[in-house]
Amino acid sequence: MSSLAKNYNRRKISFKKGKGSFLYSNNGKRYLDFIQGIAVNSLGHSNKNLINAINKQAKKIWHVSNAFIIPEGEKLAKRLTQKTFADYVIFQNSGTEATEAAIKVARRYFYSIGQPNKNRIVCIKNSFHGRTLAAIFASGSKKMTKGFGPKVDGFDHFIFGDHKSLKKAITKKTAAIMVEPIMGEGGIKVIPDWCLKELRKICNKKKILLILDEVQCGIGRSGKFFAFEYAKVKPDIVPIAKGIGGGFPLGAVLMTKKVASGMTPGTHGSTFGGNPLAMSVGNAVMDQIFKKGFLKNIQKISQYFHSELKNIQKEHSNIIKEVRGVGLLIGLQLHKDQSKFIQKLMDNNLLTIRAAENVIRILPPLNVKKKEIDLAIKIIRKVCKKYK
Repeated sequence: MSSLAKNYNRRKISFKKGKGSFLYSNNGKRYLDFIQGIAVNSLGHSNKNLINAINKQAKKIWHVSNAFIIPEGEKLAKRLTQKTFADYVIFQNSGTEATEAAIKVARRYFYSIGQPNKNRIVCIKNSFHGRTLAAIFASGSKKMTKGFGPKVDGFDHFIFGDHKSLKKAITKKTAAIMVEPIMGEGGIKVIPDWCLKELRKICNKKKILLILDEVQCGIGRSGKFFAFEYAKVKPDIVPIAKGIGGGFPLGAVLMTKKVASGMTPGTHGSTFGGNPLAMSVGNAVMDQIFKKGFLKNIQKISQYFHSELKNIQKEHSNIIKEVRGVGLLIGLQLHKDQSKFIQKLMDNNLLTIRAAENVIRILPPLNVKKKEIDLAIKIIRKVCKKYK
């Protein structure tokens, strides 16, 4: 009997090793892993460049306090600011910590300019921004918040795609709007480029901040470094995690110089955030992501994948309702509950994971090979043909 708490509904399988796009189970089977830790292993399993970075840094120094300068973190922060909208970075250990930091940065900014009453954040109802108390109430989901009262105040909500409810949710106390450009847990729902542009205009008009949560859709997963780059907008704050560590716990909040002005010494901290080992891994991931042609290849190979999946959807429109997503953040929305279909895929050695609205999430590593995508297509088509 396991001594682990029952807060996860774990599948009855474990793995002894992984290599690239594949996992090898303890019972001897090989699985095509298109979960990759839920968009975490951006460069696949056992990536030699990441292993080398960890081994090299581990022989020098793992951890020192943020009471001291950490050169590896200085390097990663500089690379992130040079390649993005941001002027400053605060490193964290996870996505939910990055989201919490983003909320604090927004509130602290208005406090620092003498407007402490501007402290509420507007979010999409039934979105996902993490599992801490503040983050689950930011989601506006009754399912996520059930049993965790009293309510953490400071969040207002609007319905996805309902611009009237958005404008109604903004008040004199609103500090920021926080959305995911592509809603991951929420069902791989993409906010259109024109809508992101409109959000930026609203924030400018109301003199509030735009927080774009790129924890799942960022770090190349969309085919751009950030998904919002397709819309050519400039946010004020962006929390990131998952893919930036390639499987090693690493998160961050990126921000403009203006909003960073409120984050003075003592306003935020993290024991492990920004430690040398994590920073070295993050730099190794950036070496690959920023390599010439890497992001273009994601765009090219994902277009092929989407095209093939849409062909399957047309062939089996009674099963698959819609193909969603951008880049290698892909969703198959089924007409019925997706649990049985996910199990059938697993029975055929393809690992996927669920999202809201009967969606199957498909999250290959960013360096996935075409032959591996072809294998996934073959399995999905096979399951559709036999699915009842």
